[in-house]
Amino acid sequence: MTVLALGIDGNEDYLYGLSDVIRVVRIDFVTPKITVLSLPRDLWVEIPGIEEHYGITHGKLNQAYFYGTPGMGYYEGPGAGAGLLARTLDLNFSLAVDHYGAVNMQTFVKMVDAVGGIEIYLPTDVDGTPIDDKTEDMGYFNAGQQHFTGDEALRFSRIRKRYNGFVRISNQNMVLCALKDKIVSPAVLPRIPQMINAFQDSVLTDLSPEQLTQMACLVPKLDSENLVFTSISEDLLTPARVYSPQQKTTTFIYEADIDIIRDIINQFLAGTLVSESDGTSCP
Repeated sequence: MTVLALGIDGNEDYLYGLSDVIRVVRIDFVTPKITVLSLPRDLWVEIPGIEEHYGITHGKLNQAYFYGTPGMGYYEGPGAGAGLLARTLDLNFSLAVDHYGAVNMQTFVKMVDAVGGIEIYLPTDVDGTPIDDKTEDMGYFNAGQQHFTGDEALRFSRIRKRYNGFVRISNQNMVLCALKDKIVSPAVLPRIPQMINAFQDSVLTDLSPEQLTQMACLVPKLDSENLVFTSISEDLLTPARVYSPQQKTTTFIYEADIDIIRDIINQFLAGTLVSESDGTSCP
């Protein structure tokens, strides 16, 4: 099963929002193994089906979700923002997903708090304090063993101003590993079906509660090396700026050779992309 997993910066009603976290999750129920591919939100792509609205044909990958939201009203296909983002991935990279799930920031905080927070080890200090008066204060996190509440986990996952998007992806992977460890703990695992029912109205997904429960039950069966995170290499991306008619200013983007990205995604879908040398598994 292939699932498009999104982290949304919008409100709880999902009327608007950008998909600032874009992951494709490949679930192998036989091995079992879960491989998570991170896609850069600033990747410049062709966006289908909305050209009649202000002549939009291209945009950042995370804007495909935004243009598909009900609040924008540009897209009439299934799945709203997630549906348009899925169509965009299919058009550009021949990546067809089976299901999608989107979680906004408020729901993520509640989910982490519902399992009692997470335990996480930071090898170095992580500085999320403002670099200017336009930067939101995400806090400062000291190296060493930490207990994160939902709010702390969210702020840590959003830090990037002093670093870059790839450091943020690495930080998010640390949070996901810590969350996996908490989910499989004896205190939390028996409560998973009840928690799924409690949050089903707060998550935007086409997965049924039964499917979500099946996926949750797979997690305890994973060996540590079989939960693997990988991403598009920074070396394959070229920083650039383009003029955005909607924003009436230039905006930062990543350009890339679409054929190379498509080949990487094909390997990912086939289960042949990640090895111990080019992927990162949970400790």
